[in-house]
Amino acid sequence: ARGDCGSRGVLVLIFGRDNCTTHPIIAYLFFSCWNKVNDLGADIKGGGKSSAAADKVVEEIRAKGGKAVANYDSVEDGEKVIQSALDAFGRIGENCLCVATYRILRDRSFARTSDLDWDLIHRVHLRGAFFVTRAAWSHMKKQKFGRIIMTASAAGIYGNFGQANYSAAKLGMLGLSNTLAIEGRNYNIHCNTLAPVAGSRLTETVMTPELVASLKPEYVAPMVLWLCHEQCQENGALFEAGAGWIGKLRWERSQGCVVRQKNQPMTPEAVRDQWDKICDFTDATKPTSVQESLQSIVSVLAPLESGGEVGATPTTAASASASGHNPAEAVGQKLPPSTFVFSPTQCILYALGVGMSTKDPDHLRFLYERHEDFGCLPTFGVIPAQAAMMDGGLSAIPGLNIDFTRVLHGEQYLELYKPLPTSGTLTSQATVAAVLDKGSGAVILLDVNTYSGDQLICFNQFSVFVVGAGGFGGSRTSDKAKAALPPPKRAPDVVMIDSTTRDQAALYRLSGDWNPLHIDPSFAAMGGFQAPILHGLCSFGFAARHVLKQFADNDPSRFKAIKVRFVKPVMPGQLLQTEMWKEGNRIHLQCKVKETDAVVLAGAYVDLHGASEASPENLPQHGALQSELVFAEIGRRINDSGSELVKKVNAVFAWEITKDGKSAAEWTVDLKNGSGSLRRGAPSGKADVTLTVSDEDFVEVVQGRLNPQKAFFSGKLKVRGNIMLSQKLEVILKDNAKL
Repeated sequence: ARGDCGSRGVLVLIFGRDNCTTHPIIAYLFFSCWNKVNDLGADIKGGGKSSAAADKVVEEIRAKGGKAVANYDSVEDGEKVIQSALDAFGRIGENCLCVATYRILRDRSFARTSDLDWDLIHRVHLRGAFFVTRAAWSHMKKQKFGRIIMTASAAGIYGNFGQANYSAAKLGMLGLSNTLAIEGRNYNIHCNTLAPVAGSRLTETVMTPELVASLKPEYVAPMVLWLCHEQCQENGALFEAGAGWIGKLRWERSQGCVVRQKNQPMTPEAVRDQWDKICDFTDATKPTSVQESLQSIVSVLAPLESGGEVGATPTTAASASASGHNPAEAVGQKLPPSTFVFSPTQCILYALGVGMSTKDPDHLRFLYERHEDFGCLPTFGVIPAQAAMMDGGLSAIPGLNIDFTRVLHGEQYLELYKPLPTSGTLTSQATVAAVLDKGSGAVILLDVNTYSGDQLICFNQFSVFVVGAGGFGGSRTSDKAKAALPPPKRAPDVVMIDSTTRDQAALYRLSGDWNPLHIDPSFAAMGGFQAPILHGLCSFGFAARHVLKQFADNDPSRFKAIKVRFVKPVMPGQLLQTEMWKEGNRIHLQCKVKETDAVVLAGAYVDLHGASEASPENLPQHGALQSELVFAEIGRRINDSGSELVKKVNAVFAWEITKDGKSAAEWTVDLKNGSGSLRRGAPSGKADVTLTVSDEDFVEVVQGRLNPQKAFFSGKLKVRGNIMLSQKLEVILKDNAKL
């Protein structure tokens, strides 16, 4: 076989009135699959009827070892076409559907086109595509798989003299295909459009025999086969193909120009005067959806109505292109520091925003400021950090050229080093950790450290996906990214279902995310949603408190870190179902919408402190040891990649930390057994290396301000045991940016 139909197989329906283009090659390439051949055998103008054309193709398919059956119904009888396939083969089943609508012609100049000329072309092409596809649509939705290909024409894309009827019908099929691509994507139904050029009964009347021979259908069919394949993820695209050449088409739009001012009429003279700018395709944009098109236009309203200056285009200030990213310039750049001042009111408002209620007595400690155990939910740590990102600093970073209408929140990581205070002033410092090239877009990793005074309180990593900004030749991965992890392959240990309210998004946004997508129905509609959606970080908060309740007795000091990947939106009022798996101190989780079973948070986990482990509640609140933060970071690194560290180090280290000449803390780092561990206290057995150092000097060494050899020879650092193993400490202490 020249092609592989994939594990699902392909059901190919070839229908039309001219038996053109791909019939013989479909038989050649798809001979291992079932085929349904529909052809009335009419002439090129749609007249007459014969079974010979369809029968000939069936014979060719069977001669190649395939299975085929002929059908002679009109394409307007779509149900009959599909039903005959079901009758012959028993099912569409797990097969996909290739709809290749072929043509009749009734060419006339526009002035001479009759009603019959117009109607017959549209009946065969546009209505035929509609009826047959509609008949197959329900089968595809049930099996959650389908591939549809509409056959357009260059006449529909560019126009052609004498083909007004044909051009309109073919471009109509493109519009139908684009909409089916949108409606079908949630069911794994992909729809694309192909404008082929090949020798056929139609083209042989207008082409030389030599040209017809060079435009063999064999040079188009492989493209059809690939678009049908289950591995092909292309959707909503338009292609031209012929003679072995294949090209993809897309819309392009000029930057345009605003030609009106506030409180003044818009005039044709203003349009005339700006015509060159309106038609200037320098730095053209490439919208791919109605939402992108509308958003670009609507974005001029705010500055226009406020009387401010509007540039040459709505998106000039924040347009993105593949060439707009220069990671070498952007990585390591810092955003301006952000200050967040808050009181217990903000902590309580956040708790209410992520679904806490006085109906649950355990929630009162997060809702009542005079409660004896009043505290802040751990995931509140994203609030001061997101302020650093939302202040607009990203747009000023050299090397980043971002269209904020195309930005999606992809993933989130949060780690606490101390319990969050319930009031005060926090300062966040954001740094671009990496810019990744994902092909279809760019991923910006933004690391945010949040401090209370000089103390590091928490660390966030925002993974921001910029649609359409990939292709700049950068790396696809980075060891700086906090990886999402799949849950264990077993039934969840605990499942918790919680309800969101109709006003959940309206309440959560009061914590600082003012995106109108979550409150304004008209803005949500521009984003392709029927109603405002819930914030992803709101679902994030729901899931985290579910883990806290089920595995940590609602004790926020047990919380260490959380990682999630945002998959699909939640509508306010829907039920959230959190499935949880316990693996030691790591709780894997997956969050779904109960009503639809759609996964909304994936690859997620929460890390907890064990009751006997070092955890933030054990840290001194006054005069805390600086080294506590170093060991917290070492613990995180062991948790993330302990098995790899064990292979590299294979040793047990003991630390004796002193303060003012007295013993202040003991730590054991076991990188010899299992997947590694960190615990507070002396080792249970013999350590390979024991290091004694003051709190201040240890931090100086880690931060690179004190050379460890000089510290050793000066007596500031004392080492017992295998001194050579101490060199392997570099493996766990290098990269001190977060220590």
